[in-house]
Amino acid sequence: MSTKIGQVDLSQKIRELYAITKELELQFPGRKFTPDGHLVGSIGEVLVADYYGLKLLPNSTEIHDAIDADGKFVQIKATQIKRIAISSEPDHLIVIKISDSGEWEEVYNGPGSLVWRNAGKMQKNGQRPITLAKLKSLMQNVREEEKIQPKK
Repeated sequence: MSTKIGQVDLSQKIRELYAITKELELQFPGRKFTPDGHLVGSIGEVLVADYYGLKLLPNSTEIHDAIDADGKFVQIKATQIKRIAISSEPDHLIVIKISDSGEWEEVYNGPGSLVWRNAGKMQKNGQRPITLAKLKSLMQNVREEEKIQPKK
């Protein structure tokens, strides 16, 4: 999906960001300039909040990132790789994968408990990993009424 939020074409900004990282990698062979961590997380939160009509909670709110119109708390995870990690069981979880073209796809949209039960064991960093393939498989068990629907 491509996204324009207000006056900002976020998909275009993401494409520009990746073009800059590729340029840096060409200029500095052997070094990676992959956007990760907070940058990807914040991009994902903004994309998901806009698409689903969620209200973002203040930064560093424990466990959840947003709330929907019905008061359901939502954790948002964005990645560019083949896995995510969670450190606690959210009420609801939306996971997206962002590509360097600025497009994104929904990987999982459903109860956090389903993912928590199926995630790997707790790592030393306090997080439990789960692959996107596993999330897609779990998504097949999520009923339509359990999903947060895109805003109209």
